[in-house]
Amino acid sequence: MVQRSGAPSALRQFLASEAAGGLLLMGATALAMIVANSPLYDLYHHALHDPIGPALTPKLGPMTLHLWINDGLMAIFFLLVGLEIKREFVDGRLATWSQRRLPFIAAGSGMIVPAAVYLMLTAGTPELVRGWAIPAATDIAFAIGVLALLGKRAPTSLKLFLTTVAIVDDMGAVAIIALAYTDSLNTLALGAGAAILFVMYLLNKSGVRALWVYMLLALGLWYAVLLSGVHATIAGVLAAAMIPIVKTPGAPDAVHSPLHRLEHAITPLVAFFIVPLFGFANAGVSLAGMGVDQIFAPLPLGIAAGLFVGKQVGIFGAVWLCCRLGFAQRLRGATWLQIYGVALLCGIGFTMSLFIGALAFPGRPDLIEEAKIGVLLGSLVSALAGYLLLRLAPQHLRHEETQAEQEREIRIDGDVVSLEERRP
Repeated sequence: MVQRSGAPSALRQFLASEAAGGLLLMGATALAMIVANSPLYDLYHHALHDPIGPALTPKLGPMTLHLWINDGLMAIFFLLVGLEIKREFVDGRLATWSQRRLPFIAAGSGMIVPAAVYLMLTAGTPELVRGWAIPAATDIAFAIGVLALLGKRAPTSLKLFLTTVAIVDDMGAVAIIALAYTDSLNTLALGAGAAILFVMYLLNKSGVRALWVYMLLALGLWYAVLLSGVHATIAGVLAAAMIPIVKTPGAPDAVHSPLHRLEHAITPLVAFFIVPLFGFANAGVSLAGMGVDQIFAPLPLGIAAGLFVGKQVGIFGAVWLCCRLGFAQRLRGATWLQIYGVALLCGIGFTMSLFIGALAFPGRPDLIEEAKIGVLLGSLVSALAGYLLLRLAPQHLRHEETQAEQEREIRIDGDVVSLEERRP
């Protein structure tokens, strides 16, 4: 029998932790930039890149703190991403095709247009083509953190729409990492990973709910994927897909649902430790000797323009067109100006963009540093523009009413009935 109370809403916990974690990520990013442009830079660089562990694979060589963070801890981040994706598809705001339509179209457009802007601005430099996916991702934590600064001025529907689009966005980013940035494959290791995944599937279908069994197998899956040549963090998403979930439509999360228990357990770890640590380890860029020419070189300019221009055009354009053609209704309790403000915030690509930037240019630290500049510049401009617009934009006439309505739905169900305005 499904228990219908006792577990806090995964959605409410997620929004709260992402908001606080996003603010912490901003602080970690600022600290990284300060350290990287101070006498502590050498200490910072050596601490991250000096070997401190065994060579787990010939490709990576001796492990460094930077590798442990990007290939190890970030697998837990991707595990959480995978859990969020599964929850939304099975028992959340993406459970039906009618609910998926607007976020999928918006997220797809919000990935294609930034990539096109990037390729247009870097067309004269063939070696930069591999970076096309860098401006395609949205950072949920950073964007929700900016929305948190607005307090109650930001309608709940905007927060939920941003989260849903970013989760679909993450699905695309995961697929890109697996397909576009895998150069060679170890078929034996890939087969071992597939076998482990199949065992997890059988355990799920057999009704096994002990999380420690899945976590032990997930660790083996991580190492098999690491050896295979596919980026190890993909193991987190694959493992998440095998975690059992107890569906509770129209009711709060079941207290004994393995997926919800795991999501609740690792959300604080990811939000308050792993993502800020990743930001600190990857955002530090020395600006010594850097002039305007370097900042506005094709690579950083292409990324920054892709994030700032491409994201807002792609996402807002898709939402406007869907509403115009009758595929969807406008977001509940939000004005068009506020929707445009959220489209601007989607240009904050920080975590996933930095991650893809490191994969796009292996062995080219100069290009990785340029990519960081573009990500930081595009994300900063998007964050400031989105925040200012949402701060100054007039509220919807039914703002208080729709806020109370959606809060009531979250208390009852842990979710909302619909993000869109109801037809008269």
